[in-house]
Amino acid sequence: MSDDLSPVAKFLFEAGTLKHTARTGWWMAGVRRPETVAEHSWRTSLIASIIARMEGADPARAALLAVWHDTGETRTGDVNHLGKKYTDGEADPRTIAGDQVAGMPAAVADAVKEIIGAYEARDTPEAVCARDADKLECMIQGIEYRDQGYANAQRWIDNSRGRITTTSGQALADAVLATGSLDWLRAALGEDQR
Repeated sequence: MSDDLSPVAKFLFEAGTLKHTARTGWWMAGVRRPETVAEHSWRTSLIASIIARMEGADPARAALLAVWHDTGETRTGDVNHLGKKYTDGEADPRTIAGDQVAGMPAAVADAVKEIIGAYEARDTPEAVCARDADKLECMIQGIEYRDQGYANAQRWIDNSRGRITTTSGQALADAVLATGSLDWLRAALGEDQR
């Protein structure tokens, strides 16, 4: 390949900033050191693959869309819901992606723009599953924070649950709500009495 890969290398360093970018909405719930965007995106991609499998969609495609869904936040930061009220319109992730891939080999640039565009369009089963995964991950994180003593996280739990649209996502959300955040550990230790 004779194309200059330095723009791809620069993007990989840029993407790494998401490992340090806090999900700022949690500060309003009192969480002092909330998860990062990268941590959120990783679990979102796992959830997307599960929901997609349950929905009969392509799990790999749903996970791909989910893992890329917040990459524009390298440029904007994580603007919480309240903060978006005070901006001159939300930055379009497709525009950000176009800027991020400038100078990359066409095959790579086109792939990134297609992934971001597909997630934002939400007109495929995989994109719908990835969006539901985003909401379910937020709900799960809220439960974990609530269990750590952040009672104000309940608002995020309730709002996220109400925004899940797929049948499988809703069923999985109900299962999550009926499960303790440390039930997995009890089961692994053989303490699960179910």
